[in-house]
Amino acid sequence: MTDFFPAELKRRLPSRRMFLTVTAAAGGVLIVGYYGGVGRARPRKPGELNGYVAIAPDNTITIMAKNPEIGQGVKTMLPMLVAEELDADWATVKTEQAPLDQDIFGPQFAGGSMSTPLNWDPLRRVGAVARQMLVTAAAAAWNVPERQCSTAMSKVRHDPTGRTLAYGALVAAAAKVRAPSLNGVKLKDPKTYTIIGHTKPGVDFPALVKGEPMFGIDMELPGMLHAVFQKCPVFGGKVKSANLDEVKKLPGVKDAFVVGAGAQHAFIAEGQTQFTQLMNGIAIVADSTWHAEKARATLKVAWDEGPAGAQSTAGFAAAAAQLAGKAPAFTFRSDGNAADAMKGAAKVLEASYEYPFLAHATLEPQNATASVTGKSCEIWAPTQAPGEGRTLVAKTLGLDERDVVVHMTRCGGGFGRRLVGDFMIEAAWISKVAGAPVKLTWSREDDIQHDYYRPAGWHLLKGGLDQAGRLIAWQQHFISFGENGKFSDSAAMPKQMFPAGRVPHLEFAASLMPLSVPTGPLRAPAVNALVWVEQSFIDELAHAAGKDALAFQIDLLGKAEVLPDGERGFDTGRARGVLEKVREISGWGARKVPARTGLGVAWSYCHLGYAAEVVEAAVDRDGQIKINKVWAAVDVGSHIINPGAAENQAQGGIIDGLAHALSQKITIHNGRVLESNFDGFSPLTMMQAPPVEVHFVTTDHEPTGLGEPPLPPVIPALTNAIFAATGRRVRKLPIDAGLLKA
Repeated sequence: MTDFFPAELKRRLPSRRMFLTVTAAAGGVLIVGYYGGVGRARPRKPGELNGYVAIAPDNTITIMAKNPEIGQGVKTMLPMLVAEELDADWATVKTEQAPLDQDIFGPQFAGGSMSTPLNWDPLRRVGAVARQMLVTAAAAAWNVPERQCSTAMSKVRHDPTGRTLAYGALVAAAAKVRAPSLNGVKLKDPKTYTIIGHTKPGVDFPALVKGEPMFGIDMELPGMLHAVFQKCPVFGGKVKSANLDEVKKLPGVKDAFVVGAGAQHAFIAEGQTQFTQLMNGIAIVADSTWHAEKARATLKVAWDEGPAGAQSTAGFAAAAAQLAGKAPAFTFRSDGNAADAMKGAAKVLEASYEYPFLAHATLEPQNATASVTGKSCEIWAPTQAPGEGRTLVAKTLGLDERDVVVHMTRCGGGFGRRLVGDFMIEAAWISKVAGAPVKLTWSREDDIQHDYYRPAGWHLLKGGLDQAGRLIAWQQHFISFGENGKFSDSAAMPKQMFPAGRVPHLEFAASLMPLSVPTGPLRAPAVNALVWVEQSFIDELAHAAGKDALAFQIDLLGKAEVLPDGERGFDTGRARGVLEKVREISGWGARKVPARTGLGVAWSYCHLGYAAEVVEAAVDRDGQIKINKVWAAVDVGSHIINPGAAENQAQGGIIDGLAHALSQKITIHNGRVLESNFDGFSPLTMMQAPPVEVHFVTTDHEPTGLGEPPLPPVIPALTNAIFAATGRRVRKLPIDAGLLKA
């Protein structure tokens, strides 16, 4: 597995050392330079103790949520960290989406399941600093030692006398107190937590239930126009001519024009998110989205499709088959001597696996509202990377970044798609040309056919077992996309991928094909597909060895130790822990199931989290699959900050993974995507969704994120269950029910 995060964003993350050593600036403005920013000071607002906390005289506490809310719950979870150490009464806490200000708030993005690990310690310290400032103010008012004071429920208490002062009564004096050292402030004993570890409903839930506008697509501005943007169906194609004069005469249409000089989907270095140039196409601006879409239906464009028109799914498969018959182009990990070990193995097993391109298909399609006036731009966008989007807009329009203001709206899903800011620069460009505020709304067809896709891949595997059924040799030829020995974005296989470090003789090798299809990170980048390959083949090896599949997995992990893998390493003991827990909760080995029903197991280490899952699935004689239940054991550290939201995240990731397995694929033909809506790229339906039982395994490690770890194991757990039910291996996704007929 690996700790994957796009390099373009990772370069901007603060180090752990910076978190713990940067302290408050002189004058008591707490957060200035806190994350290693440039130290730009700003005046405090009334009642503000620092950049995160403001307290009103009526004891209402407002806490800023720094990162984009994409449905993962950070607008509730991050303020919980501050509120816990502040000893706030949660009933009086209000949360607000913070403005984009990385000098004050540090990195502000949603991706890689990083919100928890990056903020667990710093945000608790923010709350603790504010609490200490209030205690100092109260002690001064009473003329007593601070050690005699305690806090609870938004009050400071003088313990010997029982006197109390509400935070609201103290905030004016506390705001004048010099902020204590961020590094030295005392944190609470976790045994006393009253907020962390207790389920808190999402702060936006009441507004969501009432349908109040809060998403990017809900945005309205005075004098705003509405736009659609027609791109070439072939990636990278350009406009040659179009019937713009006719379109401009249609009802409600204000303008129609060519946008951009054409994107260059050049190769992007391994692990780096693609931040595209402005795509070439036709913008139609109208007084409503309805009129803009009606006008688009009459649009006639002659396209220069460019070289990408020659690429197709069938062509990639044919090229992969040719490469499969040759030696790999290069080896990126070699332990021992896999080839020689394979010759001496008691049993050798070979298999090939393949998986398709995938779209993100966020429920809210891409959109942005922009207002460009003179030398400035203001933009409202459902973005996962507002800072990167601001940079991109500024470069595209030739503006200074300081003159681009980005407002983060709630996102209707992200899954990695909104790390790319193409929809932001499109809206800004169209607004500039139209000379008015413009809301750009992508149709569902735009969204699915102009994504940054999870790359397809092909794997040839060979495994060698000794006389005792132990895995002694592993060879893997990965056929992927890229050029000159460098993978396309999100198309790489990490050299630490399991079972590396647990097989004495192992070889990872690859061959690459050039690609014009734009690719990017999708929930659990890279490993969402690679874990399916790895865990399916290990299940095959377990059966070939005549061993219980779950016991084989635990034996392969071996003794508990930390192997090199990213910053924190891969802990085999934690992986064993979730496997042992899922064995217990699922009744593995003891559960009796009827004919054509089976249990499958798989696990993964993903984005610092460990998850093991068991699926029970039934396959009828027509090959139709019914998933009866999923059990999940998840280890993301010592604390589950908001248990209800955490369970939702785990269940959501599992549901997402099941959709990948059962029904989702992107097909390229003549350089264009054939699927265009949910009828061809189907999410899991409510009728298909099984009960998902989630158990959290707490361990003595700092908490980490949950957006991605639960997804990868469910796909191989399902296909392994199908094998247990039918005796047939699924080696190609999505699953073809026709191959499972009795």
